[in-house]
Amino acid sequence: MSGAEPAADGDLRCPWGLSTEDYLAYHDTEWGKPVHGDDALFERLCLEAFQSGLSWLTILRRREGFRRAFAGFSISAVAEFTEADKERLLADAGIIRNRAKIDATLANAEVLAGWAPGELDALVWSHAPDPAARPAPRTTADVPAVTPESTALAKELKKRSIRFVGPTTAYALMQACGLVDDHLADCVARGR
Repeated sequence: MSGAEPAADGDLRCPWGLSTEDYLAYHDTEWGKPVHGDDALFERLCLEAFQSGLSWLTILRRREGFRRAFAGFSISAVAEFTEADKERLLADAGIIRNRAKIDATLANAEVLAGWAPGELDALVWSHAPDPAARPAPRTTADVPAVTPESTALAKELKKRSIRFVGPTTAYALMQACGLVDDHLADCVARGR
């Protein structure tokens, strides 16, 4: 059970953010900050799915490759990808070349292209828990992997034909996109 630990600058941070410079930058500037917009949330949803079974660092270090390969995660652009695009993706060493995850990304874009503008944003954010009802985690052991809200979000996305998202992936999305603030209580980034 690890609490917040000092970084080189002396400020306390979540322990996971201290292992590499990439993690530190992501921890301090992105993780837990509110993300809005259908394309931005589609990107995070896709990257969380690609991360499944892998280290987030693997995805973080390939994020620019993913953005290039998937047209900046524009839902409308990815929805138009062809079989030739799928073959290009399967050969792209700049991303994770997992056929099931690529297929899910393309299928999800096709589904989302049929949604009204702002619908993905509204759906995701409708599952944000009341922050007053959740105490700040003091240690990493206090941070859940799944919550009732993430289970409900995953169920709703699946019901609406979104693939490769379960309760754990949905909770990681909620953490990354600021629906919950899981920075530890003594972490300098908490509440930013």
